[in-house]
Amino acid sequence: MIVLVLNCGSSSIKYQLFNMSDGCQLLAKGLLERIGLNDSILTHKPINGEPYKVVNDIPDHTTGINLVMEALTDPRHGVIKDVREIKAVGHRVVNGGESYKDSVLIDNDVKKQIEICSDLAPLHNPANLKGILSVEKLIPGVPQVAVFDTSFHQTMPDYAYMYALPYEYYEKYKIRKYGYHGTSHKFVASKAARLIGKDINDLKIITCHLGNGASITAIQNGRSIDTSMGFTPVDGLIMGTRTGEIDPGVLIYIADKEHLNVTGVNNLINKKSGVAGISQLSSDMRDLEIAAAEGNEKAILALNMYAYKVKKFIGSYIAVLNGLDLLVFTGGVGENDHKMRAMICSDMENLGILFDFKANDGVRGKDLVISSPESKIKVMCITTDEEFVIASDTKTIVELQTV
Repeated sequence: MIVLVLNCGSSSIKYQLFNMSDGCQLLAKGLLERIGLNDSILTHKPINGEPYKVVNDIPDHTTGINLVMEALTDPRHGVIKDVREIKAVGHRVVNGGESYKDSVLIDNDVKKQIEICSDLAPLHNPANLKGILSVEKLIPGVPQVAVFDTSFHQTMPDYAYMYALPYEYYEKYKIRKYGYHGTSHKFVASKAARLIGKDINDLKIITCHLGNGASITAIQNGRSIDTSMGFTPVDGLIMGTRTGEIDPGVLIYIADKEHLNVTGVNNLINKKSGVAGISQLSSDMRDLEIAAAEGNEKAILALNMYAYKVKKFIGSYIAVLNGLDLLVFTGGVGENDHKMRAMICSDMENLGILFDFKANDGVRGKDLVISSPESKIKVMCITTDEEFVIASDTKTIVELQTV
């Protein structure tokens, strides 16, 4: 079965094409950027061929996905001969609200729920829905599956996901913690448990998905019981340009002093803050580490704050879990930044973490144990693959429909 995986953003489309007939073989992947702007860029990378770029004006997602289809079937750079070889399409959908605890075959009811949840994820869900509707136009009849970022976290207890606001706001607007990055957290927890020869249902695990967006999850017996992102992805850890958790009174104060409206506050907490706002330099950890090595005090501060906040969440989740068996780092920073992992895991011996700085040094993009053999808590670096999870769920759900 050939499965196309789509991750549609407001102005971008990430895609991967898999042959799921014999395991999971990646055939091609790519990224279309600047949808709706002049000079949109498609970067297409066939696994067994040379990558190439197309620059064109792409006004909307349907035109963009059509360009992706052309790249996949191109006589020189394509990996299939006809789009009808695609037997299913899996979509990353950011928020499914409280309705979906698992991935689901897309029908009219699912599309309606994705649209309803657009209020909860205004930057993501509308684009996800555009991708679904575009595929309906371009490949009529092909089954589509929604894989929700929020599904894995639907096992949180109410005392973990509720906010201390008047209860009526939950009843009227479903104001609660939803959590995100669920596909990644679920995948790396299962993978790590398998690599150490343990049953995930017998483990207490903390997974740290660290990147430009970052979140941490407490997992008990294979179920998410708490996570750092909240009603929106801006809560929790410090991120590239997002504040993470913050005293809401600060935002009221700044809005008053700077005469910011709701849009202004939204831009402040989502696009102007995080390590970029602190350092006044960059949202990229690599840039900050270079600047810190040169003595840039604001870069040093940003890195220290980032590590400190992750460390605090790890400690609090060890308390929530009443112990810990496995600590996992993943995501762009978690997988590749050995310096940040070392900063986070230093001075945690009394919690049971004996970090192996030598084993950790220089590790990038590998599945590896980075704690000492004597450590009570095993620490691992695990590569994530959300697209693989989406492809696998899509194949399973579609095949169940045809039995």
